[in-house]
Amino acid sequence: MITDISLAKQIAGKLVERNSVFEEFFTQRAHELALACQEMAQRFLSGGRLLAIGRGPSASDAQHVSVEFVHPVIVGKRALPALDLSMLPRPWLEAILTPDDIVMGFGPPEGDDEIWAMLEWAHWRGALTFALPGPSGSFSMQSAIRHPFIHQELVEVLYHTMWETVHVFLEHREFGQDVGQSEFLYPFLGRSRQETSTIVDDVAASIQMKARDDAQLRSRLAAEESDRICAAALEIGARLERGGKLILFGNGGSATDANDWALDCVMPPPGFRTVRAISLSMEPAILTALANDVGTEVIFLRQLIAHARPDDIAIGISTSGGSRNIIMALEEARKRGLMTVALLGNDGGEIARRGIADFPIIVRSDYIPRIQEVQASAYHVLLEVIEGVGHAGA
Repeated sequence: MITDISLAKQIAGKLVERNSVFEEFFTQRAHELALACQEMAQRFLSGGRLLAIGRGPSASDAQHVSVEFVHPVIVGKRALPALDLSMLPRPWLEAILTPDDIVMGFGPPEGDDEIWAMLEWAHWRGALTFALPGPSGSFSMQSAIRHPFIHQELVEVLYHTMWETVHVFLEHREFGQDVGQSEFLYPFLGRSRQETSTIVDDVAASIQMKARDDAQLRSRLAAEESDRICAAALEIGARLERGGKLILFGNGGSATDANDWALDCVMPPPGFRTVRAISLSMEPAILTALANDVGTEVIFLRQLIAHARPDDIAIGISTSGGSRNIIMALEEARKRGLMTVALLGNDGGEIARRGIADFPIIVRSDYIPRIQEVQASAYHVLLEVIEGVGHAGA
């Protein structure tokens, strides 16, 4: 594994520097966020839906938050109604919005005037609104972060935390049920009945704890995987110089991360170069056609056969390391002489054990939201190094 010691140290520094930014945000906003999530839970109980909107690269966040609420990753959690309306946000909102709905708008650090206008209209219609970022809303994110990738990572941590917290309120005895399986997420909350006067404070404290857990995991990645990230970046850069492209793929929330990575490449923020990239998770018509006609195991394999060229880089994203469709695509990429990279969780799973990724980058956790948050930091830093952009500060 060819690496550069000084560059690897820079990568570790880029990863760790995010921690203080995120911890400061959640320390300052935890109580306000807990109250907003309490209102979200009430809206869901009243029949409301989460409607997510974003433009350009921010559309991947609208995709991701919708997946999290509709398809909860913890067994026993209820599916909550959520829709990504980013393809046609204003007409869709005007057609289906009800006063009980929740509208979440995403944008770059400087914000998006069109998204803000839609949020303002939705608020006027009675909806609960989240501006991420924005100057106003039922909850508005106004931070000093100007780096686009660090901003996006903070937003991802934020909506994962919202998902966790909404479920705590939904299952809490305040709404007539036990905390149940959410207890391990929020140890301040037991199974016994909680006083409603203290629950918001307890949840706010737990939100801050989640940010600390996230920081510890990112610090571990920096200590254990910086050399591998560096080596992967150097080899990817060489292949891109020879005309190669990134071929990205993942399932569920990891599909939206693959889409985000591809969008960051082809529609880069100011100061970043364009990188050739495609996401095999991007097109639902192709995915559903292959899944229906052949099977879910080949949804990436068949696309990779169509698109792969010798100098390309196949990058699979999997929190388990055991997704069969990821494994089959990486195996095919190997046969065709592509470089293979895998962003993995847990212990790396079957992908790591079988050695089918030239560069397995492992976030050693078994909790999917935290894995995805730290994987986002990993691929953003990797992209910065690939492009030779040396400014990762907030």
